[in-house]
Amino acid sequence: MELQAVLFDLDGVVTDTAKYHFTAWRNLARRIGIDIDGDFNESLKGIERMQSLERILVHGGREQDYSQEEKERLAQEKNEEYVSLLAGLTPEDTYPGIKELLIELRERRIPAVIASASKNAPLILEALRLNEHFHAIVDPGGIPGKPAPDISLQGAKLAGADPAHCIGIEDSQAGIEAIKAAGMHAVGIGEAGIPAPSGADLVCSSTKELTLRLLLDSAGMACKR
Repeated sequence: MELQAVLFDLDGVVTDTAKYHFTAWRNLARRIGIDIDGDFNESLKGIERMQSLERILVHGGREQDYSQEEKERLAQEKNEEYVSLLAGLTPEDTYPGIKELLIELRERRIPAVIASASKNAPLILEALRLNEHFHAIVDPGGIPGKPAPDISLQGAKLAGADPAHCIGIEDSQAGIEAIKAAGMHAVGIGEAGIPAPSGADLVCSSTKELTLRLLLDSAGMACKR
């Protein structure tokens, strides 16, 4: 079987912006009288913005207190703070091994695609100076978020690939479920103190382990000729 594309989640796979998400969500939650901690923040990984806000409101027992318009305003407030926090992001914030893997894929003409719930992916890739290494970025607007398979399927479509010939790399449970629901080979990434999500076909404790050969061997695939 030929490998036709590799799909990358962004937060927690390419770089660590989860800490900025947590800061912005925690500050917003505090302003409306809700406390969230790091453990709760783990439940927001891979979840798009409005769904994350809904989870926070339910957590604080305030899901009935805001109109849809007010929720959208709250989500926008969070995003504005998040974007301001991203100002300090540099290429040095790219996770170990990721750029090397992207170079390998580019040399073999295997499309790399960002399949993330983040609407700020273009901004983040620009800060990391990784734009040229990605064939496409999925626009998550208007399509169901993870764990639905839609973002993964759209990533395969943008690459002109058969989902069954794709590998997806994720660090969240919702992301792994999305990849598997799309019929793809799933690679899960863990981190210090946090286990990798369950259900992955291959589990790595760090992005440093990721190489094209490892991905191919795990999936029983070969490179394009």
